[in-house]
Amino acid sequence: MLNNFKIITITHKNVSLQTLSKFIVTSTDEAELQLKLNTLKEQFEIEEMMYLATCNRVMYFFFAEKNVNESFVSEFLSEANPYFQTDLVDDFSKRVTMLEGSDALKHLLEVSSSIDSMVIGEREILRQIRVAFEQCVGWDMTGDHLRLAMQLAIETAKKVYSKTRIGEKPISVVSLAIQKLIHSGFPKTGKLLLIGAGQTNLLVSKFLKKYEYQNITIFNRSIERANSLAEMLKGKAFLLEDLKSYHRGFDGIIICTGSDKALLDDDLYASLLKDDKNEKLIIDLAIPNNVEPSVVENFNVNYIEIEDLRGLARENMGFRQKEISSAQMIIEKNLVKFQKIHQQRQITKAMSYVPQRIKAVKAHAINEVFKKDVDELDENARDVLERILSYMEKRCISIPMEAAKNTVS
Repeated sequence: MLNNFKIITITHKNVSLQTLSKFIVTSTDEAELQLKLNTLKEQFEIEEMMYLATCNRVMYFFFAEKNVNESFVSEFLSEANPYFQTDLVDDFSKRVTMLEGSDALKHLLEVSSSIDSMVIGEREILRQIRVAFEQCVGWDMTGDHLRLAMQLAIETAKKVYSKTRIGEKPISVVSLAIQKLIHSGFPKTGKLLLIGAGQTNLLVSKFLKKYEYQNITIFNRSIERANSLAEMLKGKAFLLEDLKSYHRGFDGIIICTGSDKALLDDDLYASLLKDDKNEKLIIDLAIPNNVEPSVVENFNVNYIEIEDLRGLARENMGFRQKEISSAQMIIEKNLVKFQKIHQQRQITKAMSYVPQRIKAVKAHAINEVFKKDVDELDENARDVLERILSYMEKRCISIPMEAAKNTVS
């Protein structure tokens, strides 16, 4: 029965993100997506199915007797998305992963435990899987087999996160920068200048809000984007050109603009300082750096640049990768356990019909096969017969149940 578990998946490992988008089932709303997936399920005679689409993967996890080969997958994906054409994807068979049985289950556990993710140890994928499954449950696309598999996936992921260190040590440059800010002892009310309002500093701002930093001034070429961050942080917004005339003091700077040359030189930095001699924190997240090297050489600064953070991120990723072997051990143990659980469940379902069948045989014997003989019995004899048959009924029910239980254990 485990061989009926199947996975068809396309991930960031095998295709570009642009190509990956071609595999997503297109729909204008949830109702259309539900209709398309249920039609797909019925058309290919799939007993149970779950669909997951994220920015890094598309995955169909299902339970069916179908043989998942390249021909089936090509037809399946073409039906899933009419705009999709396999001949437009180079080396199609190498781009799509097809798994079944324990291999499919193992992949599900690896995905849910984030060891197959672009960012190893990130927990967002488990939430995405749960949401996708619950959605498919609501659309009446799943059943007992996928329910058991999802219980296994969630249990395994939680164990991996709690029993290994795979989620430790941040690997995002922005999260590492904020960690440096916190560990430097920078006060929550310290005057912080945020120079640039692009995607990087948007992420920085979310962290600053999370950790309740309260005295932030944003400078950007576009005042609209500066205002947007200022509203989020309850700070003040200025145009980037106003930095030259800014003399309200500061304790730290986080800088990241799209400029291809350094913005913060000796003259501008001296102007910002006025006569302040205290050490200042500067976090430079730009590539190339937005801070002139002479500023670091000539002034009292604690300078943190992006290359240092990227190096630390690589070290931390290496640390997480070393934890994969520990995660794999948990996955293998849970797979073995699942085989017994799934087998026991199928036997229990099959055995659930035994009492009903035995009762039917008993009723047929009394009311039809031996009806004439039974009718000739007196009341006491019929009572004894009824008690004998009831006893035999209970024993007949328990015997196959016990035998099945002993076989599995």
